[in-house]
Amino acid sequence: MGKEPEVIEHDIESSREDLSRNFDALADRVSPGRVVGRRVDSVKGRIAGAKDSVMGSASSMSDASGSAVGSLSDTAGAVSRRAEGNPLAAGLIAFGAGWLVSSLMPASNAEARLAGQAIDTAKEQGQPLVDHAKSVAQEVGDDLKGKAAEAASDVKDTATESAQHVKDEGQSAAEGVRNDVS
Repeated sequence: MGKEPEVIEHDIESSREDLSRNFDALADRVSPGRVVGRRVDSVKGRIAGAKDSVMGSASSMSDASGSAVGSLSDTAGAVSRRAEGNPLAAGLIAFGAGWLVSSLMPASNAEARLAGQAIDTAKEQGQPLVDHAKSVAQEVGDDLKGKAAEAASDVKDTATESAQHVKDEGQSAAEGVRNDVS
């Protein structure tokens, strides 16, 4: 014998809830704001990764400076023995040691002023690049907005068709049950 009407109605309601949940999840996924947000997060992550690979993370820098200062006195004798008879190696070692010591000392007023000027110059020269990046990002956002609206419309149409199909199937099944009961 066929299913009970209550079971069929429950199945139909369950199918509607599933369809509604799937539609909401899909609409959230293609939301222009969410799409742009995911792209921005991705770009930020790649920039941070590149910065860390070039500059090193703050913790690794502080660990390196602490361990370098501690082991500098221990390795001075070993370095001088290895560099003996090799002027290029001795020069590179002296350069590295000088660089390490200079990085541990605070900047003078003249260095701070020159660094400020260098930053200002970099900002001025980098501004066209920033403007270009903003315009490209705006174009990508506009393009994604149109595609997302189109996708949302397609999803809405598909969901409407599916809901109608489920409704028709439910009514057909209910009719079948009524005919079986009669």
